[in-house]
Amino acid sequence: MSGHSKWATTKHKKAAIDAKRGKLFAKLVKNVEVAARTGGGDPSGNPTLYDAIQKAKKASVPNDNIERARKRGSGEEAGGADWQTIMYEGYGPNGVALLIECLTDNRNRAAGEVRTAMSRNGGNMADAGSVAYMFSRKGVIVLEKNGLSEDDILLAVLEAGAEEVNDLGESFEIVSEPTDLVAVRSALQEAGIDYDSAEPSFQPSMSVPVDADTARKVLRLIDALEDCDDVQNVYSNIDISDEVLAQLDE
Repeated sequence: MSGHSKWATTKHKKAAIDAKRGKLFAKLVKNVEVAARTGGGDPSGNPTLYDAIQKAKKASVPNDNIERARKRGSGEEAGGADWQTIMYEGYGPNGVALLIECLTDNRNRAAGEVRTAMSRNGGNMADAGSVAYMFSRKGVIVLEKNGLSEDDILLAVLEAGAEEVNDLGESFEIVSEPTDLVAVRSALQEAGIDYDSAEPSFQPSMSVPVDADTARKVLRLIDALEDCDDVQNVYSNIDISDEVLAQLDE
């Protein structure tokens, strides 16, 4: 997993750049609405909603937008959409596996968008189940280092169920079982440690090392998928080593 930390760092930097675009705002607001519909509109009794609101705030989504989404989801305000989660599976260049998570109110539109992005960028759709087994559902928390060491983080979260802490350069990534996510997040809060995001994610069980040319093609495909309005997250088992990453930055 030599390339994991560097690639994860790149992903988080990319997320920060994407945050400046309206698309990410729309996705984060959608998360708040869905969380409120699923578990109720009170963040103190709905950890998923709490985390969705925190993530939206960290990305500078205006409070008015967050609050309106919460009210739409909980039914306090009219106008919420019937969002459904759909998972698509596929392969990118060089057999890199892709899990594409959509949150949509129109299944046909979502399927069309994903298929178009895949076919135009060297990807292939795969049958349900043919890629999913390569990924495990995990809880993932990302936080900036702010002078903290890996030991400081481990000390705070180990007993709460954290499985590993990965060094991402400027930040740490804490991985746990999804059921331990709230406990781990709460342990950080009790230790007075701020975090950027806490959410369920899919982590690959095995990764595919790629050269610079393939990396560029796969990243172009992931960008195209993330540009689709209905696509909420794209998970991949690509492994970009430090050397290849350096070539991409040239």
